[in-house]
Amino acid sequence: MVQFAANLSMMFNEVDFLDRFAAASQAGFKGVEYLFPYDFGADEIAEKLKSNALKQVLFNTPAGDWDAGERGLACNPARIDEFRDGVAKAIEYAKILDCYQLHCMAGLTPDGVGQSELHKTYVDNLRFASAEMASAGIRCLMEMINTRDIPGFYLNRSAQAEEIMEEVGSDNLYIQYDIYHMQIMEGDLAPTMERLLPKIAHMQLADTPGRNEPGTGEINYPFLFAHLDQIGYEGWIGCEYKPASTTLEGLGWMKAVG
Repeated sequence: MVQFAANLSMMFNEVDFLDRFAAASQAGFKGVEYLFPYDFGADEIAEKLKSNALKQVLFNTPAGDWDAGERGLACNPARIDEFRDGVAKAIEYAKILDCYQLHCMAGLTPDGVGQSELHKTYVDNLRFASAEMASAGIRCLMEMINTRDIPGFYLNRSAQAEEIMEEVGSDNLYIQYDIYHMQIMEGDLAPTMERLLPKIAHMQLADTPGRNEPGTGEINYPFLFAHLDQIGYEGWIGCEYKPASTTLEGLGWMKAVG
């Protein structure tokens, strides 16, 4: 049976961030994820996880100036040192938070940089990150993101991710498969999940087109959940959606699937 993790960057926004851990636990979640922990001390977050019996499932390595629109550094040849320093910082946090996987956002394609240089930078950075994380017992993840929500994002399709994984050549590099993004970019969800299953370490969900909770859009989530059980997916699914009303009012879908 699939396990659902609350995405605290999207859910329970009616309360302060550190109070969202208790809100997620009270709503029945056993795991949490979010974009970044770096505005808070790792020990402070660890206490929230422990006191609410929650598992830290995932967070991202530093992704540049998020408020200014930056969405990752891994493909940017001018930011290699910053990316690699961010990997070290994320590993420090992950050790304290007992988090076993980290996502390295590819980032936006910088102006004036050729495709070959972008590709080489991304491959080299993933090779570095996957090795550093392997030494710490942490999985390194990459995620394909749709070009409608984030125009110019470097990694967009599953075939592109597979090619890059092969070139990186690490057994510690995995796919973070976001159902919402992949429905927009390529559809064909069920067979793609089955084909990529050995490479998928984490999944995320939202319905489309509104990016709200399952049942508000076009994706047949009851079918997909049953399909994931059938093919043997054993990871977490992060609930990375914008509640259509309040978070608690929108959790009926989760209760319906147990």
